[in-house]
Amino acid sequence: MRLAQAVRVGAWILVGLNLLMAVGAIGIFNRMAPAIAVIIERNERSINACVDMLAIMAATGSGSAFSTQEEARFREAFARTRGNITEAEEPEILERMATALPALFHGDITARAGMVADTQLLDQINREAMVRADRQAQQLGRAGAWGVVFMALAVFLAGVLFIRSLTARVVRPLEEIHAVMTAHRSGETLRRCSGADLSRDVAAVFTGINELLDQVQALHSGQACPGGFQPSGQPERRPG
Repeated sequence: MRLAQAVRVGAWILVGLNLLMAVGAIGIFNRMAPAIAVIIERNERSINACVDMLAIMAATGSGSAFSTQEEARFREAFARTRGNITEAEEPEILERMATALPALFHGDITARAGMVADTQLLDQINREAMVRADRQAQQLGRAGAWGVVFMALAVFLAGVLFIRSLTARVVRPLEEIHAVMTAHRSGETLRRCSGADLSRDVAAVFTGINELLDQVQALHSGQACPGGFQPSGQPERRPG
């Protein structure tokens, strides 16, 4: 029946929309997690390295040469920044800092001041990059939330339309059939199934029920039924 097929199709559409909403929500949040992880992994390394370099320069004192241990620690922190370039402005600054390293280790005050300024600049660049990445992650989260809202709204509207269609094409016809049968059992033998804007399948069912009720009424009233059937159960005698 077309009606049964329409009900099945509507149910599968609802299931599909719910599945699509679930997959979309999972995909959005799976994209947010790596975006936040990138903020921590890429920029925090450079920031920590800058903090270490500033701490070492503060510990040596102004105009003092670096000890072997301090020089090794500073080179290690500087290598971390060079190995974790994430922003376009960093290579030029790092190249300038690499040129000034020998003078810094020998206690040159000018080289030290320039190194402090460049280290602070590197730190600021990476912090600003973290803020931008955080904003992008927030925008992605808001877009994802609104996407889930729109998908949920689509599922809700589809559900409302499906329920209205199911009510009009299945529930009300069943209620009409139940009412007619109840009336017939109560002695109201003239009651028949009726309705407006019926589907072809429901109209066929109503016609069949009405014809059956007509036959039953004819039997009870002693009239001949269609198909040559007599109330007494004997076949109709036809002239030879």
